[in-house]
Amino acid sequence: MHVLIVTDAWYPQVNGVVRTYERLAQEVPSLGAKLSFLVPSQYRTLPCPTYPEIRLALATPGMVNRYIDEVGPDFIHIATEGPLGLLARRYCRKRKCPFTTSYHTRFPEYVSARLPVPESWCYNFQRRFHNSGAGLFVAAPSVEEDLRAKGFKRMMRWTRGVDVDLFRPRNVRHFGEGPVFLYVGRVSVEKNIEAFLDLDLPGRKVVVGGGPQLAELKRSYPDVLFTGAKEGEELAEAYASGDVFVFPSLTDTFGLVLLEALACGVPVAAYPVHGPKDVLTDPESGVLDNDLRTAALKALDLSPEAARDHALNFSWENAAQQFLDNVLIAHNLGLPERRRLLTRLRPKRFVRKKTAA
Repeated sequence: MHVLIVTDAWYPQVNGVVRTYERLAQEVPSLGAKLSFLVPSQYRTLPCPTYPEIRLALATPGMVNRYIDEVGPDFIHIATEGPLGLLARRYCRKRKCPFTTSYHTRFPEYVSARLPVPESWCYNFQRRFHNSGAGLFVAAPSVEEDLRAKGFKRMMRWTRGVDVDLFRPRNVRHFGEGPVFLYVGRVSVEKNIEAFLDLDLPGRKVVVGGGPQLAELKRSYPDVLFTGAKEGEELAEAYASGDVFVFPSLTDTFGLVLLEALACGVPVAAYPVHGPKDVLTDPESGVLDNDLRTAALKALDLSPEAARDHALNFSWENAAQQFLDNVLIAHNLGLPERRRLLTRLRPKRFVRKKTAA
């Protein structure tokens, strides 16, 4: 079972989309499947306006068509609605090949936070993009409910996981004795970080991550510690050095950082919106409140052990299995028990017919 993932979000970006597909690629071989990727770095790129860390591929339809034909996947999954995603969708529609998509980002809210563009315009574009596929993968029940009300169809649940071996409680205090209120993630306007930084809280505030708003926030909040981006063990130790993870975003569809913080034994404070209210289903692991200061202070009293226990419910292996099952079901190829048979079958729709000379 060979799936081609088409994504406009890839290295050197560091975000939830990249980390999700990176981990998916690690898990699927043990499940008898193979992933290939079509990503911007395969072509010349230019920086995205207002967000230069994101590189947009300068690919043509012919370039993308040739790559897909050479790879010869059994299935195509389009992760993003960027230039590569649009060209892959064009390929599939022209060849009459079913494909699946994912809803990773609340793109309309993201655009409206940066440009004077009505959210309704962006939702119209996204609805046309995703509804032309065989299945739309969404991470959380509340996101599915919201998208269904906006006219999105054929949605399928695809959860996320966390590496509980890397992200675990540690006896470290890199940011002092605290209390330490921590944010980890992209430092950009759609993450609503000022809502956290403006709070009157005891102890210290720490922001871990990079992004286009980093320099601005450093100037505006000199008393906050901005560490820049961290990865691997350094990132895990940063989480473990916090007492409360504060998640001010109003636009995330899930929030991998929530699971990473919980796995490190750090309770979460967040608004009761999409993402947090789907992840923080155990009241002992986090506090949801429209008053973020109240949530942060209450979270100080929660148990690190309860936070860790809740994170243990999320497995990357299960997430990878669910992804593959969704691909098969979306293409009307049956239930998971047919997977071994299907690995030997390449759908004819991806085989180009030779024309007579």
